[in-house]
Amino acid sequence: MADIRHAIQIAANPEQVYPLVATAKGLSTWWAEDVTEANGAWDLGFFNRTTVYQLRLASSSPPNEAEWACLSGEEWKGTALVFRLRSGGPGTVLHFTHAGWQAETEYFVMCTTTWGELMFRIKAAAEGKGRGPLFLANGMDG
Repeated sequence: MADIRHAIQIAANPEQVYPLVATAKGLSTWWAEDVTEANGAWDLGFFNRTTVYQLRLASSSPPNEAEWACLSGEEWKGTALVFRLRSGGPGTVLHFTHAGWQAETEYFVMCTTTWGELMFRIKAAAEGKGRGPLFLANGMDG
């Protein structure tokens, strides 16, 4: 199994960052603008819904941790998105893991890069700055 890992310092307290990573509304502020709910799962649509990732909040411990189970996606299904928040420095350190990949494929490597860029979008959203562009076209942009 392979994992994607990132960490970023955010100038906001965990209570401000947590809703961004633990709610569908929060995800829509920095990741996918097309978010819909059905039967307790959230669909995140990309590229006019030609790509859809279905997520379910698997566990939540406000304001310290949120884990999303990935229910769809050829390589995403069965993986987990884990956001851990710790007070540190001038605000919060966000530790992110996209856990449980079956292999380090080319798509895995592209997702690693995209998640790195998305960390800066979470930071910007938490710090009250604009969403900013995301230029990678691998199905993860909103």
